[in-house]
Amino acid sequence: MSREGSLSGIRVIEIGTSVAVPFGCQILGDFGAEVIKVERLGGGDEARNWAPLTHGISVTFLSLNRNKKSVVLNYKDERGKEALDELIASADVLVQNLRPGALAAAGFTWERLQQLNPRLIYVEMSGYGHTGPRRDQPAYDAMLQAYSGIVAMTGSDDGPPARVPLSMMDMGTGMWLSLGVFDALRSRERSGVGTHIQVSLLQTALAWVGTPLMSVAAGGAVPERLGSGFRGNVPNGAFPASDGHVFLSVGNNEAFYRLLEAIEAPQLKDEPEFADNMARVKNRNVVNAKLGAATSRFTMDELLARLDAASVPHSAVNTLDRVLVDPQVVAVGQLGTVEHAQLGDVTVVNTPITFDGEYLQHRLAPPALGADTAPVLASVGFGEDRIGALRAAGIIETGNEGAQL
Repeated sequence: MSREGSLSGIRVIEIGTSVAVPFGCQILGDFGAEVIKVERLGGGDEARNWAPLTHGISVTFLSLNRNKKSVVLNYKDERGKEALDELIASADVLVQNLRPGALAAAGFTWERLQQLNPRLIYVEMSGYGHTGPRRDQPAYDAMLQAYSGIVAMTGSDDGPPARVPLSMMDMGTGMWLSLGVFDALRSRERSGVGTHIQVSLLQTALAWVGTPLMSVAAGGAVPERLGSGFRGNVPNGAFPASDGHVFLSVGNNEAFYRLLEAIEAPQLKDEPEFADNMARVKNRNVVNAKLGAATSRFTMDELLARLDAASVPHSAVNTLDRVLVDPQVVAVGQLGTVEHAQLGDVTVVNTPITFDGEYLQHRLAPPALGADTAPVLASVGFGEDRIGALRAAGIIETGNEGAQL
């Protein structure tokens, strides 16, 4: 079962590439908005060409662009600019993450957007923020992880710093984008006018490091790298089994003593390094080494069963192939499908929220480049002759309308 979202009837224009804006607008599309993805001539969103590919189609693009329509348009040409004018005038929301200043340089400043559509909600995304010495510099997710201090805290203490291998800054900024749009739509119900929203990857990164940043601001030490560990208590992190790893998170002495019994190492509780949590934190490396020697005598399945029986907080360190078939993941039901014209049923990860037990609808598979150019322009009054003239002039590109390639 799936649920129709509350944004049905809201039109969103997305001028976005890569991850952050496409992810945020996909959320809006999942909630029912009509999302029109305006793409550049000669290839569209650069993520269409990112590896890995399935049957020649980028998995990254598939994962970020469902519930959208694709329009290919050169809005730097005066006739293309007029077409984008009409689309913006018809829209509720405009979202972009182009190079800083690029859309304004093409004539679409906030002041002009307000003239085109006083009710428009305009979301402008950047890398480093919209003020300050780095405001005009381009940025990618990994760069902001490094700039904000995340990379310096990530990795093992005897190895180099490491980035989190996910687009956390991009996708997090997409989440803030969608939250901002919901708030602006609610405000517009009362005021009747639009809002200019600005979000950035740097601001998202600073939000994610809020707790350690506040600790340092209060005079605490700069956090060191701990691998999978946690500064507040020990043991907390990945420990070896004979055929993999198990993650332990033990927050009090009672659970710690149950752990020692479960791994057949009760004698360790009498050693001074194991006396209490503060002693274990102080002697982290010694404690982790001795616990690892004990856990490595068991297979993953044996260790998981023992920890279950002892009510010790734990998890298997699952690889993604195990995640796909895990009984709990299957029971949660967040892995859905969307029908794709070329690929058939494609597995997707649903927006992580249910309403009365139902996930949001997947109405459209990620679109073929330019598949919706003609019908979308027709929806704002462009006749066949005008669309044909724009196509002949190379200002728009159209695909097989309705295709989902």
